Amino acid sequence: MSLFTNKTLMITGGTGSFGNAVLNRFLKTDIGEIRIFSRDEKKQDDMRHEYQAKMPEVADKIKFYIGDVRDLQSCKNAMHGVDYIFHAAALKQVPSCEFFPMEAVKTNVVGTDNVLTAAIEEGVEAVICLSTDKAAYPINAMGITKAIEEKVAVAKSRMSGKTKICCTRYGNVMCSRGSVIPLWIDQIKAGNPITVTEPSMTRFIMSLDEAVDLVLFAFENGQNGDLLIMKAPACTIQTQAEAVCELFGGKKEEIKVIGIRHGEKMYETLLTNEECAKAIDMGNFYRVPADNRGLNYDKYFKDGDAKRNTLTEFNSNNTKLLNLEETKETISKLAYIQERLAED
Repeated sequence: MSLFTNKTLMITGGTGSFGNAVLNRFLKTDIGEIRIFSRDEKKQDDMRHEYQAKMPEVADKIKFYIGDVRDLQSCKNAMHGVDYIFHAAALKQVPSCEFFPMEAVKTNVVGTDNVLTAAIEEGVEAVICLSTDKAAYPINAMGITKAIEEKVAVAKSRMSGKTKICCTRYGNVMCSRGSVIPLWIDQIKAGNPITVTEPSMTRFIMSLDEAVDLVLFAFENGQNGDLLIMKAPACTIQTQAEAVCELFGGKKEEIKVIGIRHGEKMYETLLTNEECAKAIDMGNFYRVPADNRGLNYDKYFKDGDAKRNTLTEFNSNNTKLLNLEETKETISKLAYIQERLAED
């Protein structure tokens, strides 16, 4: 963590699951200050009291800023003296973005442009933008706006000066706010059958700690304009549901299928065929460099580029699919799961 010694880190949307994971990872290091930038004063107040109670010796490193990524000036006001930014603010619930797509545009697209504009003007050293597998071959409003967010980040990187801009693309982060596992646990504890949309649907799975690992990898290894992706396993929704049932005493035979929600896919893609053409395999990660050719296309019509990687689309159907025992083992390691199990 030497890169963060005495540095100031700002997290947009910092009261969410990712922001909490970063605080738990960083607060006890020699980082100078962590700024939580968000628009909900209640969540900020809850977070303030939580960390004053559980980490009183370092809680004064957290500074809270009320603001909205949709407002450029409020972004600028919070960035004076900031060294690094993790941009996590987003509308990310697929159905709600389907019903209110312009709200998704305002937060995910305009908000990202505002954060990056302010960061460049304030001389921030690095910005890591959090994206999603739904941005690859997007079919829903959330994915489409996140795909545009990635395009905005690459475009901004071409004129960002000393500010490094990278994107990270995630699969489903287990037990993050609004995700399905906490819902299933609540259903089981209430004595109700758990509900799944489509049993054969596959999803990448990763933990909040792995989400932070990916951002740190991008921070340390990414170059300006890069997209960074962690290789993640996947499982079917049925397997994940059965694993939660086994852990919490739910009845697998009573799992209730309710049908696919607005805008959902049967499987997700982390790396498209087109991105595979230039992806660099870095072990546990893929790095996709920005296409920094200019707008003068004439030479490309005359002299095409014949080089292409043999890697093909990386999706939740062709990655490693976890079986029931592997899924249960993966889920049971999560701190959230251990806390919920301890309730009993």
